Amino acid sequence: MLKEEFKSPKIDFKKFVELMAGGCEILRAYYYDCLPYQSSPPTPDERVRFGKKQSFLNYLEHLPRFEVRLGKLEYRGLDERRAPVFEQKRVDILICVDLALLAAKHQISDAVIFAGDSDFLPAIEAAKREGVVVHLYHGSRPHHDLIKMCDERTQMTQSMIDSIASQAPPLPIPKQAP
Repeated sequence: MLKEEFKSPKIDFKKFVELMAGGCEILRAYYYDCLPYQSSPPTPDERVRFGKKQSFLNYLEHLPRFEVRLGKLEYRGLDERRAPVFEQKRVDILICVDLALLAAKHQISDAVIFAGDSDFLPAIEAAKREGVVVHLYHGSRPHHDLIKMCDERTQMTQSMIDSIASQAPPLPIPKQAP
């Protein structure tokens, strides 16, 4: 959504989470993704892309109360134009398991989700049954069932994106002593 609707802005993820939390205490911010595919042996471009993603995820892991949860990118062959096809695996299920467990253990009273598709509906429904208020942040075209299921909804706007825009490159993460 950030890429399609807002031209891939550089955002300050700490500000982003604070915006979505709306003043509520933050237990934890989860960032779900997967590392880029690397062939064996990896090409120079794959190594660079992989290294940049690892650096970014390392940066996020050092932000207060952030946790990075990784799925896997699977190679699925070539499409009709002979371009490689990749599929992200396990990411949606990680989101669903985390939401359902946090709700069932009564560790959260509110959950904020940044999404647009309906893959998370069963987990959202389970969280709501446990008394969790689910707030959705979304782009201009979220799935209609997702809109109906969530308790509160906020459409991202350009002014919101501008308010969380990163003003400077992230600070380097200090190296840990061995």
